[in-house]
Amino acid sequence: MYRIELMDWERAQTIAGPIRFAIFVGEQNVPSGIELDDKDAECMHAVAYDDAGKAIGTGRLLPDGHIGRMAVIKEMRRQGVGDAILDALVEEARKRGHKEVVVAAQLQAAEFYRNHGFVADGKVYKEAGILHENMPKAL
Repeated sequence: MYRIELMDWERAQTIAGPIRFAIFVGEQNVPSGIELDDKDAECMHAVAYDDAGKAIGTGRLLPDGHIGRMAVIKEMRRQGVGDAILDALVEEARKRGHKEVVVAAQLQAAEFYRNHGFVADGKVYKEAGILHENMPKAL
């Protein structure tokens, strides 16, 4: 089991920032100048910790109900960490009264989101050199 903590950007920045840079910039070649943005300060951030207390994944919920910046360190992928982060962010959106949440899913991760009830809108676009599609989920 993983512990998920929800926090503001002031607290999350030094924890979530390095995970996001390692994955999005280091692994996926997203330009470093666009990885952190002005939206971070407005978001609720989820950070996953393993049993030893090490941060192993992150994601964020924007005020408009969009979920993004989902990232899990390489050695912990396909072990339920992303599921736990996504579930925590969806539950937070529910508590905030959102009627739906939306992810801008990388095509390689679309199946993960489908398994959580998100439905692709069918319009594929490129962002930071990576193919994405929006996937909403009614709450």
